[in-house]
Amino acid sequence: MPKSVSYAEDWLSVQVHPDDAYGLEHEGELGKTECWYIISAEPGAEIVYGHHAQSREELAQMIEDKDWDHLLKRVPVKAGDFFYVPSGTMHAIGKGIMILETQQSSDTTYRVYDFDRKDDAGKLRNLHIQQSIDVMTIGPVANSHPDTVVTGDVTVTTFVSNEFFTVYKWEIAGATTMTRTAPYYLVSVLAGQGNIQVDGEVYPLTKGDHFILPTGGSLE
Repeated sequence: MPKSVSYAEDWLSVQVHPDDAYGLEHEGELGKTECWYIISAEPGAEIVYGHHAQSREELAQMIEDKDWDHLLKRVPVKAGDFFYVPSGTMHAIGKGIMILETQQSSDTTYRVYDFDRKDDAGKLRNLHIQQSIDVMTIGPVANSHPDTVVTGDVTVTTFVSNEFFTVYKWEIAGATTMTRTAPYYLVSVLAGQGNIQVDGEVYPLTKGDHFILPTGGSLE
């Protein structure tokens, strides 16, 4: 389950990932489900999150016609937004957006559209049109429904939980003790500062820190 922070200086390519079954059959590796937490976004920033085609046939025709303005579903974003991007979802990160991305461990990506950009040799980037049409989900994107629980000085929001990963946001305003229940945690500090004590050892934390907590023991 990789996790990364990315900043888009320009629109990234419009992509889709297959599910595990298609990925294993056609690429020899798993597909990819991912999710995005918006750390920051410039005014007017947008992502592509789904499409407007009502059938696979319409999807194929709109791609063939390069009718991107009508096909791509653009969604405005702001800091603190969360988007679940299951396999089969057409998606792209727009200019001026920083995201924290959690994803299934896979490199299988199909590029649908790259805004007709050319490389230094004047060549367009390779696209994967038929594969994209094969795996694309038709219909609304199934975004997650966050659940928030407040206990004392700790607010825990569970954004999504599936067979690949669980994503939480912990907002901690004071001292607290936590027991680890997952095999491990990948933790990113998005704001503030403090200390964490793990099995008697104290470690300072500040914005921008990333670390792994293996299973077992208690946290303070």
